[in-house]
Amino acid sequence: MKISAFKPQEIIISPSILAADFANLAPEVKSAYEADAQFLHLDVMDGQFVPNISFGPGVISKLKPHSKALFDAHLMICHPQNYIEEFAKSGCDHVTFHIESDCNAQEVIDQIHSHGMSAGLTLKPGTPIESILPYVDKVEMVLIMTVEPGFGGQSFMHDMVERISIVRKLADEINPNLHIQVDGGINKETSKIVREAGANVLVAGTAFFRHPEGMSTAKIDLSS
Repeated sequence: MKISAFKPQEIIISPSILAADFANLAPEVKSAYEADAQFLHLDVMDGQFVPNISFGPGVISKLKPHSKALFDAHLMICHPQNYIEEFAKSGCDHVTFHIESDCNAQEVIDQIHSHGMSAGLTLKPGTPIESILPYVDKVEMVLIMTVEPGFGGQSFMHDMVERISIVRKLADEINPNLHIQVDGGINKETSKIVREAGANVLVAGTAFFRHPEGMSTAKIDLSS
């Protein structure tokens, strides 16, 4: 699946498997797709770039046969340039990496594209938004973090909303097809806030996988 199949006016839910039942990942990702989650968010952490360790291409490749969703990888790793090919082979359709990573951002974007994947760029809440603005017309998605990356279940940082509006305005001028993704503390209430600011791809972990009324209701709550 290609991100170009989706319009930036569409509201897309990308459930983060960090909140899924790791003892039953395959059934969980299958159920997420059946609940009409178009993307599946894969938080990859190396224990160095952020203080947590999650999973890598091996796990992703095992999950790929269980979902037809777009595999949306968020690399929170120090040297993304060393692993792009492996994530392509694992079945990722899209790769987002951090501007703070130890790499040449344009070279990594080109590398991602060379493997047939769409590229995204993101930054930590404390990094100036100006650092990613030169690449808004070079990528298919910009991810705005509304928590500090590394752990799920954190509270939404309202002061990050302005970043969404800044990127949306710039995208409207130079890259109208850009998707703006938001990750961190997304629930029924905050989803409205970020959508009004211009975001269209919403990463939700706890609010999706652990919704008391099930994933289908979570999808409705987050996108309406």
